[in-house]
Amino acid sequence: MANQRLSSSTAGGCLSLSMLFACLCIMASQLTGSNGAAVMSVDLGSEWMKVGVVSPGVPMEIALNRESKRKTPAIIAFRDNTRTIGEDAQTIGIRDPSAAYGYLLDLLGKTIDNPIVDLYRKRFPYYTIVGDKERNTVVFKKSDTEEFSVEELVAQLLVKAKEYAQESTQQSITECVLTVPGYFGQAEREALLVAAQLANLKVLQLINDYAAVALNYGVFHRGEINETAQYFLFYDMGAYKTSAAVVSYQLVKDKQTKEVNPVVQVLGVGYDRSLGGLEIQLRLRDYLAQEFNALKKTKTDVTQSPRALAKLFKEAGRVKNVLSANTEHYAQIENLLEDQDFKLVVSREKLEELCADLWPRTTKPLEDALATSNLSLDVITQVILFGGGTRVPRVQETIKQLIKQELGKNLNADESATMGAVYKAADLSSGFKVKKFIVKDAVIFPLQVSFERDPGDGAAVKQVKRVLFALMNPYPQKKVITFNKHTDDFEFYVNYGDLDRYSAEDIAALGSLNITRVELQKVKDLLEKSKKDQVDNKGIKAYFYMDDSGIFRCTGVEYVYEKQKVDEEQDEDSTLAKLGSTISKLFTKEAEKAEGSETPTSNDQESGEEPTEPKPDDETKKAGNANDSVPTKNVDENKTEAKNETIKLVTIKAPVAHKTEIRFTQPLSGSGYNDALAKLQAINKQEEERVRLESTFNALESHIIEVQQKLDEKPYAECATDAEKEELLAECSKLSEWLYEDEENRTPEVYEEKLKQLKKLSSVFLGRHWEHEERPDAIKSFKGMIESAEKFLLTARNLTKDTNPEMDVFTQVEIDTLVKVITESSTWLKTEVAAQKKLSRNADVRLTVQDMMKKMATLDREVQYMANKMKIWKPKAKVDKKPKEPVPAEETVQGSGSGSGDNADFKTEEAAKDKAEQPKDQKEEEQVTPTPTSDAKTPHSEL
Repeated sequence: MANQRLSSSTAGGCLSLSMLFACLCIMASQLTGSNGAAVMSVDLGSEWMKVGVVSPGVPMEIALNRESKRKTPAIIAFRDNTRTIGEDAQTIGIRDPSAAYGYLLDLLGKTIDNPIVDLYRKRFPYYTIVGDKERNTVVFKKSDTEEFSVEELVAQLLVKAKEYAQESTQQSITECVLTVPGYFGQAEREALLVAAQLANLKVLQLINDYAAVALNYGVFHRGEINETAQYFLFYDMGAYKTSAAVVSYQLVKDKQTKEVNPVVQVLGVGYDRSLGGLEIQLRLRDYLAQEFNALKKTKTDVTQSPRALAKLFKEAGRVKNVLSANTEHYAQIENLLEDQDFKLVVSREKLEELCADLWPRTTKPLEDALATSNLSLDVITQVILFGGGTRVPRVQETIKQLIKQELGKNLNADESATMGAVYKAADLSSGFKVKKFIVKDAVIFPLQVSFERDPGDGAAVKQVKRVLFALMNPYPQKKVITFNKHTDDFEFYVNYGDLDRYSAEDIAALGSLNITRVELQKVKDLLEKSKKDQVDNKGIKAYFYMDDSGIFRCTGVEYVYEKQKVDEEQDEDSTLAKLGSTISKLFTKEAEKAEGSETPTSNDQESGEEPTEPKPDDETKKAGNANDSVPTKNVDENKTEAKNETIKLVTIKAPVAHKTEIRFTQPLSGSGYNDALAKLQAINKQEEERVRLESTFNALESHIIEVQQKLDEKPYAECATDAEKEELLAECSKLSEWLYEDEENRTPEVYEEKLKQLKKLSSVFLGRHWEHEERPDAIKSFKGMIESAEKFLLTARNLTKDTNPEMDVFTQVEIDTLVKVITESSTWLKTEVAAQKKLSRNADVRLTVQDMMKKMATLDREVQYMANKMKIWKPKAKVDKKPKEPVPAEETVQGSGSGSGDNADFKTEEAAKDKAEQPKDQKEEEQVTPTPTSDAKTPHSEL
């Protein structure tokens, strides 16, 4: 292990939430004036959904669901016109498996003939899956009138994730970062963005799950990252897939900002998109079904019953988890099929035997990641596990046999990707500022540009291919391809290429290998139009961009050339002309170099060679050469007359008309998108009404029960008269009967109105009880305030001009006012307390807490006024008490001008005159007498 090891901050455990909170508290701060700054992340896995949030005051945490759990089953069900998500949907999935939809993520962007869809059908045979009429994508058909696309179902999961985040932060949230498997192609990523759009979420970034985990790990080991690259391998086995990624951590200095920031860069990736905990669970399910059929308790094959198969699947998942910590366990299901129970002992050894062909596959992603990174195991600091499937003991044993070292288990296997993504969300959000941690992901499916080239002379048209984004190229990144041979309209394609390292199944799972077709139009007209001004043809340049979400775009096409520009204001023979021409050439060359640097490789030119540049004629050379200060004799006479003209080369970029066509699985758009949005909004509105109806029903029911119970308790019963009790009990009995009557079309408004009427009756005795309970504390507080005011009054009496001339803080009027307020408050309290004690508990309250609060506020306001005045009071500065000589009338008139400067001069002269007449000793004494300042101590501290 050549590099310094990044040690875990916990001994074999995961980072605690307190550490997460403390770390991000230091790193993240809300920007001033930012409203609604909360953002979220969603780790939308095949089996579970985790939501992370960042909000002011609570920078980084996992949002809890309605059951106060940190993760939610990623399953959605529809039954009796009701949508449920999570554990409730799981329950429905046992009763009616075809009505609950799970493991949806890998179906995004897939056509109906994709092998991934075939595998899904094989694993879950009880779904009816049809192709979309326009896009041929996956659609779940629930009935003749009800069907759902995968984007619609995923969007509804994101809506629920958004609800959890908003309930956690008590803020509206519209921005998020979503995790995706690294093997997601363009079709899957675009489909997920559409699903987020349907859920009214703005996706700040799609981040690959292994990149999010690597970021999370790096953030909490920032202090251990240095200028030397340190290599780690993150191994993930989830429910649906297994992946591995080699990354490096290193401090890198930015060339522009000169800042040094930690960088995590993905160097190699390997994956198996069908190997995961789900496959192990399915193997166990099929084994349990086989054993039940062998018992011959029923004539029906258990695999032909969707409900029984769903029960077996659930039990298989439970047993699989238990066997990760135990060597054997009972699988038992009540009423599995036709009232027959099932119980069977399953050992870990048997489970490993059932999955014998899977264990060798667990190391293949790790080996592929190392191979693509061009690194060997001996330079890898540590192999770190995450994902629920890595808890299977046999998986860990198989990996350890390969790497010959201890496995890193210092990450939270379930939440590390969520926390890394939420850190990225805080970084990208405008509402937070975090310490920079740069993530450089890499391309795992290379992209290339292909086009046809006609060599002329009757030769056959050649198919030309140029690499655009090669394997493990970092992104986000911009690229440009230059075409310099075409003189008419043409087209080019962007395809997946160089996929030899992947299996046929992996390539087929990508779907269409052609991503984009770009058709260039009116090329000939554009070239002809610019021909007369053109000096140097730079070719047609197509610009491409792969953003930080891994989404590829052709961002534009331009025709670039240089033309001459004449500047008549400069003298050709002047020094300025020479300098200007030289600078012009310099910048032209630098621009060419910069533009060329964007080109992916030296072979990105259409011909594969350096483009031939047209040579300017002799006249152009001489006119544009800053070193030719004297015109030559063979120059034309008309040129000789233009002595004050300077010729410069200007680069012109003219946009080329083009049409871009997506060739992979079309994302949901147009009328299909509008229909899906309307359907989703209708479902959301229906659920809101249902939740509101349930809430109002529960609120009315709870209040009825509360009133009935409290009237049976003596402290409450004493606060109601017999007539009030009788009326309340009768109303509660009437409402209870009405509440459970089988009536249809009840609305939330009906329940709210009934609750309002009942609260109006019950608030009388409940309010009395509250007053009687709270009054003693309020009286105690009031008396304490009066006592404090009286103590303050004693101090204030000694700070008047009459009692202490040097501390004349308060006037006598202020003292009298405070005395009056204290006396009135004390008298009122004694009188009202005595009167209230004479009343029974069920009588109308005379001395209310609110009345006391008003009196206390009046007293507090008066005391605070005087206390604030005492704080800001400062002693007056000492002045010379010697009587001044009378000023002659003429001097008074002279010194009483309208300007303050005149008065100041007169007083200064008078003071100097008085000082000169004083004895020497007195002068010296006045010189050492300090003048009070604002910092001088006053007797306040003694009060």
